[in-house]
Amino acid sequence: MLGLNDADLTAFAITLKLAAISTLLLLVLSAPLAWWLAHTHRRSKVLVEALVAMPLVMPPTVMGFYLLMLFGPRGWIGGFLESIGLPHMAFTFTGLVVGSMFFSLPFVVQPLQNAFAATGLRVLEVANTLRASPLDRFCSVILPLSRRGLVTAGVLSFAHTLGEFGMILLIGGNIPGATQVASIAIYDHVETMDYDAAHGLSLVLVCSSFLLLLVVFALNRRFKVVGAV
Repeated sequence: MLGLNDADLTAFAITLKLAAISTLLLLVLSAPLAWWLAHTHRRSKVLVEALVAMPLVMPPTVMGFYLLMLFGPRGWIGGFLESIGLPHMAFTFTGLVVGSMFFSLPFVVQPLQNAFAATGLRVLEVANTLRASPLDRFCSVILPLSRRGLVTAGVLSFAHTLGEFGMILLIGGNIPGATQVASIAIYDHVETMDYDAAHGLSLVLVCSSFLLLLVVFALNRRFKVVGAV
């Protein structure tokens, strides 16, 4: 497969696993926040939107450094975990998942927020007259109407995670078979001047990202046509 060795395949598999888990968790956990942002009129909305968008402008190494301080044995989160008998999250796959969720947060919240705002509240009022529960209204009415936003959020988060480097390197280190993702493996190949291996793995990531974007545009176009009909 493009000359990839076993270590490269393992790094790519870890990358896919990381992207899948962090994206699924983000879609579930970010939906209430996106719904609140779409419909609230509180002044604090601006502050929350700015905090959500911070990963778009913050250097990845800065975020990775502060997360490492939080998740390490002397950090607030890492220290608390160790105090209750659990391991800290620095240089672990769990730490990578949590860090990736923070780093990809705006790529999920913003598309969901726009999708929820476009649905409006009128459909919920109609569903309420039919005695549908809040959970039923959200799952049966809002989510189907927001499918374009859901697809966009999921694919953008997944694709964004595929290319993470600085934040991943700081919080997860470079442990082969555990926290070494594809982007770090490429960096290792370049450092050792193994450009053929770096090219092979880079090409896999480029093709994967391109295919994911094709899925977004194709599905959004299909949803638009179906909605028009």
